[in-house]
Amino acid sequence: MVLKFYNTLTRTKEVFKPIKKGWVKMYGCGPTVYWYQHIGNMRRYIFEDLLKRVLIYNKYKIKHVINITDVGHLTSDADQGEDKMVKALKREGLSLTKESMLKIANKYTRVFKEDLKKLNIIEPDIWPKATKHIKEMIELIKRIEKNNYTYKTRVGLIFDTSKFKNYSKLGKLNLKEIKSGARVKIDSERKNPSDFALWITNQPNHIMQWDSPWGKGFPGWHIECSAMSMKYLGEHFDIHTGGEEHIPIHHTNEIAQSESATGKKGVNYWLHNRWLLVKGAKMSKSKGHLYILSDLEKKGFSQLEFRYLCLLTHYRKPLNFTLENLKFAKDSYTRLKNIIYQLKDDKKTNKKYLKKFEEAINNDLNIPKALQVLWMLIRDEEALGKLDTIKKMNEVFGLDLLKKEKIIISEEVKKIIKKREEARKNKNWKKADELRKKINKLGYSLSDTKEGVKVRKK
Repeated sequence: MVLKFYNTLTRTKEVFKPIKKGWVKMYGCGPTVYWYQHIGNMRRYIFEDLLKRVLIYNKYKIKHVINITDVGHLTSDADQGEDKMVKALKREGLSLTKESMLKIANKYTRVFKEDLKKLNIIEPDIWPKATKHIKEMIELIKRIEKNNYTYKTRVGLIFDTSKFKNYSKLGKLNLKEIKSGARVKIDSERKNPSDFALWITNQPNHIMQWDSPWGKGFPGWHIECSAMSMKYLGEHFDIHTGGEEHIPIHHTNEIAQSESATGKKGVNYWLHNRWLLVKGAKMSKSKGHLYILSDLEKKGFSQLEFRYLCLLTHYRKPLNFTLENLKFAKDSYTRLKNIIYQLKDDKKTNKKYLKKFEEAINNDLNIPKALQVLWMLIRDEEALGKLDTIKKMNEVFGLDLLKKEKIIISEEVKKIIKKREEARKNKNWKKADELRKKINKLGYSLSDTKEGVKVRKK
C-alpha cells in the first residue's frame, strides 16, 4: 500500500520513498532540558511516535535519533540573551557551575524520558547530547567556513545567509520583511538580519565554553542538530521532524549550514506538527496557561487519556486544549476500553476494516480517520475478527486498548458486589439494580458474563 507524507519543503503530499529500501533514517529535534516539557511539547513527540509506529507497521526498519540540548540554546533567536540552562540554575538556586548545569540537564532529561514512557512513546535508538558532540560541531563549522559561507562579528562566527541560494525555501520566507526587523533584532555588524551564529564568543562568563579556531566559546543552537544528525544518520537521510515553530528559523538554518558544508541535499522529507493551543494561543508559561503531565494527573487524568485526545486531531491542524475537551477524551477512551474488554476472541482478522485503517494511517498519518474506523468496527454487530484487528490497530495507536488493568477493589465495593450477586441469585432484580448504581457511584462499572461478574474502574 502506498505511504504518503506532507513534505513541508515542497508543501505537497508525496509518496514516501526511502533512500535505502526497507530502512528509514529519522531525526527529531529534542528538548532543551532546562525545565519540564509542557503538554504542547509532548503533542509533538506523540506525533513523531505515530509517524514511527506507522513506518514500523509498514515493515520498515528505523534508525531514530532525538538530541538533548544541554548547552547553547539562548533565550533570543538573535544569538543574544542568556543560555536557557543558566536561567534554570538561577531559578532553582544552584551555583553557576558546569557541575550544576549538568545536574539540571540530567534531572530534566530523566523526567522527560519518564513522561515519554507514560505516554507509550517508543524511545529513539540514540540520545545524543550537545555537550558530548562539540568536536563534531567544530569540524562541521570548519567545512562551512572553508566553503566561504562565514564571517566574524563581535558575537562570533556568523553564517552568511545571502550566499545560500535556497535559504528561504523551507519557511517560504520574505527576506525583505526580515530586513525590516520583523524576525530578529538587527546587529549592526551583520550583513543580513537573517544571518545567524555558528560559534558564539562574546560571552566570556558563560559557564560552558570550549577552545576553537574562532576563540573560546560555545556552539550556536542550530549547528548542534546538524552535527549530531549527520554523525548518526549521515549527510543525507530520510525524515526530519519538528514543531511548526522550527520551520522559519531553526530548520531553515539547519538546511543552510548542513548543505553549505556538504554541497548536497541533506533531508528528503520535512514533517512538522501544528501547535497545541490554549485560548487560541500557543501554550505559554508567561501567559499563565501552561500544563505539564503531572498537572493533568493531579486533575484525575491519565497520560493515555491525553494521548487519546491528541489522536483526535490531525497533526497538521492546531489542537485546541481545554480541560473540557480532555474530559470528553477521557470518557470516550474509557467507553472504548470497556467495550473492547467485553469482546470475545474468534481468532480471525477483519480484512475489510483493517484495509480502511491502513488507508487512513498511510494517507499522511490520518489518525483521526483511523480512530473512526476503529469505532465503526466495534459498533458493527456482524463484524468478525474484532480483537485481532484491534490488536493490529493498537500497534499504531499505542493506547493499550487490550491491556487489562489491575483493579484494586475496596472491601466496601467487594461487599456490595457480593450482596448484588445474592440479589441476582434470588431474582431480586430491583435490589440488584440499586446495588449496581451504588457501585457506579463509587467509581466502578460491572459486566455480567458467563464467566461471572467483571469489574472495571470507570
